[in-house]
Amino acid sequence: RPPEPPAPGAPSARILFLTDLHWDRLYAPGSAAACPDPLCCRGAARPGAAGAGFWGEYGKCDLPLHTIELLLEQLPAAAPMAAVYWTGDIPAHDVWQQSRRDQLRALSTVTAALRRRLGTVPVFPAVGNHEATPVNAFPPPYVRGNQSAAWLYDAMAQEWQQWLSPDALRTLRWDMGWDGMGAQQGTWAGGFQANFWLLINATDPAGQLQWLVGVLAAAERAGDKVHIIGHIPPGHCLRSWSWNYYRIVSRFEGTIAGQFFGHTHVDEFEMFYDEETLTRPVSIAFIAPSVTTYINLNPGYRMYVVDGSYPGSSHAVLDHETFILNLTEANAPGATPRWQLLYRARETYGLPSAFPADWDRLLRRFQDDEQLFQRFWFLLHKGHPPRAPCGAGCKAALLCALRSGRSDDPGLCRPLRPTLPFAHIQQLWRQWRLC
Repeated sequence: RPPEPPAPGAPSARILFLTDLHWDRLYAPGSAAACPDPLCCRGAARPGAAGAGFWGEYGKCDLPLHTIELLLEQLPAAAPMAAVYWTGDIPAHDVWQQSRRDQLRALSTVTAALRRRLGTVPVFPAVGNHEATPVNAFPPPYVRGNQSAAWLYDAMAQEWQQWLSPDALRTLRWDMGWDGMGAQQGTWAGGFQANFWLLINATDPAGQLQWLVGVLAAAERAGDKVHIIGHIPPGHCLRSWSWNYYRIVSRFEGTIAGQFFGHTHVDEFEMFYDEETLTRPVSIAFIAPSVTTYINLNPGYRMYVVDGSYPGSSHAVLDHETFILNLTEANAPGATPRWQLLYRARETYGLPSAFPADWDRLLRRFQDDEQLFQRFWFLLHKGHPPRAPCGAGCKAALLCALRSGRSDDPGLCRPLRPTLPFAHIQQLWRQWRLC
């Protein structure tokens, strides 16, 4: 049965979504914002020259802690938050010089800031690909000794114990960051292509998907709804894992009320269609923008409005709002920095609701309404788009990505115009990778 809008006056809930904070403890205002290293805005200030701004900088830069704390201080207080979904990537992008000690310091420092500012609001955390060192390296749970990831998961269980149930903490310590609690919530590394440990088993590492099927089947029997959170969107994962996950979403479309991801640093989504025809939209993976500026972006975060808790609730996403810190304004001399609303999805795109069918229709509108598509391009980059415009090839590749909830499937993009060879589309995708 397709989802239906809630009755007038039905309660709703607001969920704060934070992803890709990337705190750089060596960020230095006034330092070089352009440098030959993979990460800049660090080191000594440059006298007499424009350098990194106090609140952050456009370019290959991550964020100082005080910008993250400013976000938490200025969260809208008018509507209380029901929960926080926090999907990882805590450390900075200085991956060539990170140690386990560095990663644990980032984990404890940022977790403490969230605990301090969010108080009693429940937080549901997930594991990002940057939490490990070497980056992206998440060995399966049967790997023991110094090569195991126990050092990371044990520390996460310790830091997050006030947010997670005992069962969830036990699972977190064992299995690549999965855990289940209450209406079930996953913290996971999934099938990310850069995790070379997945060459051992790319189909279902650590039995994660089998676990997910069990959780969803139990929820289906109980009449419950499920939100899935994770760091890396399914369309960015290894083909076998991604296609199996896609099949699971299709099977449990009536149980999965929402999918929430980060990782790409920009504001986008991935569509899921029925497997028989690839035409009927069954789900949508929302991909929220990053808190960090990396690369050349404003800092941002997302607030989801979902159907509230009452008998018969769909718990589906009803709308979402994106907030940014405009660095041009914030770093101006004498300015008072303010996190501000960038846009509301339904208002901006004229959506009657925020269900999968609405986003599918929006994709088709993008093809014919160039002004609307360029508005999306602007918002995709949190109000600071690249100087180069998004022409026909760029547009075709981006619309293909928005339709692709599973990786390496040219069939998902055939209904789009203009038609580009899938290999060319994939080449354009690789040029956009920010993270």
